[in-house]
Amino acid sequence: MNPAVFQIPFVQTALPIMFTILIAVWVNNKAFDGINRRLDDMRDGFNRRMEEIVKRLDRIESKLDDHERRIMRVEERTSPLRA
Repeated sequence: MNPAVFQIPFVQTALPIMFTILIAVWVNNKAFDGINRRLDDMRDGFNRRMEEIVKRLDRIESKLDDHERRIMRVEERTSPLRA
């Protein structure tokens, strides 16, 4: 390669700055990928926890329905109007 090429102002100033900017962008993208991965893990954990809560609430609701039926049966047996 011709040594005169290295004396061009573009090669001496702008090219190193451009390389530095490209490297900085690449490094920041890697950092953002790590942050995105952590956020995805948090979202997945949140979704799992919400599914567990919904299942538990469904069990509680079914138990309440069962209690309601049982209370109605007891009330029907002990109705004061029957006597």
